[in-house]
Amino acid sequence: MSEPAEPPAAGDGRPDAATEAFIAHRNLLFTVAYELLGSAADAEDVLQETWLRWTTVDLATVRDPRAYLVRITTRQALTRLRTLGRRKETYVGSWLPEPLLTSPDVAEDVELAESVSMAMMLVLETLTPLERAVFVLREVFAFDYDEIAKAVEKNPAAVRQIAHRARAHVAARRPRGATSPDETRDAFEAFQRAVETGDVQSLLDVLAPDVVVVGDGGGVKQAVLKPVVGADKVARLFAAGLTRVGAVMTVEPVQINGGPALLVRLDGEIDGVLAVRFDDGLVSGCYYVRNPEKLSRVRQETPVTR
Repeated sequence: MSEPAEPPAAGDGRPDAATEAFIAHRNLLFTVAYELLGSAADAEDVLQETWLRWTTVDLATVRDPRAYLVRITTRQALTRLRTLGRRKETYVGSWLPEPLLTSPDVAEDVELAESVSMAMMLVLETLTPLERAVFVLREVFAFDYDEIAKAVEKNPAAVRQIAHRARAHVAARRPRGATSPDETRDAFEAFQRAVETGDVQSLLDVLAPDVVVVGDGGGVKQAVLKPVVGADKVARLFAAGLTRVGAVMTVEPVQINGGPALLVRLDGEIDGVLAVRFDDGLVSGCYYVRNPEKLSRVRQETPVTR
């Protein structure tokens, strides 16, 4: 969805108060919806629904437009999340979030970058819809329990319990060891060179022993149907893949979902995005999205914010 094409104007020609509030918080609302859904297309639909409901609200009764808009967005996203769950049950192969090309300043906000990373988005997938909403609103966007309770239509005591359960679940699955920006840059450059050459030993030098590769072709493009685990298997998978390409492959370093990634082209055409996770200076996760339906947001930056 785009911003309203012709925003309603006040008497002086400026957008009215409802439109101004929506536009001011649009990037935040998109980020909330995306973190709950993992799909930019569905997040845009949620924003459209949010806008339609927002235009019916009596602004004189709204104390905090930001919180009110997030409340509407959360409820709409929860409804759509349940539908997405049924859609994923018939998805061919592994499902990965829709990758977003993000600006360098996203990486500077460490908490935001982690929250939209491929690795964290997959962790969020293991939560129930309600746990996911509570965790995102509390841990990422720092809403208080009373406001979250209104958004998810539960009492504050229940929300606190849900938040505690979700935090414990995420803590057990989040990245193991922090990697400094310099270490990440050096390791990523080494990984890029290894991918370009297909040299097995060079790949082994930068892969964690328990590295995992997850591929998403959506049944349209070939991809590993199940995660591949282990440095030796992953190194040989990359090396073998290069020998079977049958086209000129180029890779371009980009920032996807707040972290390092490679934009892969075959004969000049975008083939997919390979997002990379680092733990303790080694590659611990590779997430390769090839499904063409999920690649519309890798050509132009998508603003995400808190």
